[in-house]
Amino acid sequence: MSKKVVLAYSGGLDTSIIIPWLKETYGYEVIAMAADVGQGEELEPLNEKAIKSGAAKIFIEDLKDEFVTDFIYPTLKAGAVYEGKYLLGTSFARPLIAKRLVEIARQEGAEAIAHGATGKGNDQVRFELTVKALAPDLKIISPWREWNIRSREDAIDYAEARGIPVPVTKKKPYSMDRNLWHLSHEGADLEDPWNEPQDDLLMIITPPEKAPDKPTYVEIEFEKGVPVKVDGKTKKPVELVTYLNELAAQNGVGIDDMVENRLVGMKSRGVYETPGGTVLYAAHRELEYLCLDRQTMHFKEIVSAKYAELVYDGVWYSPIREALDAFVDKTQEYVTGVVRMKLYKGNCTPAGTKSPNSLYNLEFVTFGADEVYNQKDAEGFINLFGLPLKVRALMMQGKK
Repeated sequence: MSKKVVLAYSGGLDTSIIIPWLKETYGYEVIAMAADVGQGEELEPLNEKAIKSGAAKIFIEDLKDEFVTDFIYPTLKAGAVYEGKYLLGTSFARPLIAKRLVEIARQEGAEAIAHGATGKGNDQVRFELTVKALAPDLKIISPWREWNIRSREDAIDYAEARGIPVPVTKKKPYSMDRNLWHLSHEGADLEDPWNEPQDDLLMIITPPEKAPDKPTYVEIEFEKGVPVKVDGKTKKPVELVTYLNELAAQNGVGIDDMVENRLVGMKSRGVYETPGGTVLYAAHRELEYLCLDRQTMHFKEIVSAKYAELVYDGVWYSPIREALDAFVDKTQEYVTGVVRMKLYKGNCTPAGTKSPNSLYNLEFVTFGADEVYNQKDAEGFINLFGLPLKVRALMMQGKK
């Protein structure tokens, strides 16, 4: 009886050729697992394709609800954005997929897990750290670190020699990753940061200059930092993200073109389409402006950066991420309210915020007459706050 390996399978170029490679190289019985994290119709042909490629069986797992509830929303509440731009669409999908790989490996009695991430990328780390955290006894196989294939062109040749159809050509060999949260594009002409992304690259978002000439307004209601309603209508997590994706995409919102610092030490250039996520992050931030006190907000900015780095690096299943979640959840206890966003030709701007827990108090900040703020108190405050500066200046004068 042959030993078994569970492969993270997408039906794309890399994982399509990994099935025959695992059989030829290791003699494994290959069990494919495709995670449905919102890539839609791409999953439909995978059953037939995986078996034709040599898999013994395939699991297509619907993980969309878990993806939004347990991965997207905690990261949203944390306000985690990697290097100021990347909303972590691929990053937090990988730990979820790897978790399910481990569960199927246990169920099927497999001794190993395999993935199609390259030896140059971040995903290899994200997959493997999750396996190490959840099932340290499982063997991990990364073909890109073992085989003689060195480029996407080589991979296409390998697939064609075995009659395996792949959704990539040598003329347009973009590497793409799609889920409910985003669509990423890397490779080909994007490898030169001087090249402007072409409009035909975009598969979700309408190019901003072609978006409607009239702005769209949308109201998002949050409860304890979690979005629960859009325009007054309660929506389940997957439904809410899907709806905002469509609305924002129509208005050209959510395109990020960035050169990022990969965990493995190199810079890479990618174009990300994250329409609904862009709106949710902006709206959530506006509500925090209203509901968080200064000290908490400023410290949360530090936590947000660290949280984003952890997610990007694949350290999801770790004590520090769980500890940061506890801090974030505490900060979100009063982040409840409604934010109105204006979507117009690629722009996403706030157009109104309200909350029953607002710390904005008109009596204190008004430029008109008030009975609650004694402006004379500011003199003593400034004297004490500036005392270190004054003492140093006096010392420096004495040195002259």
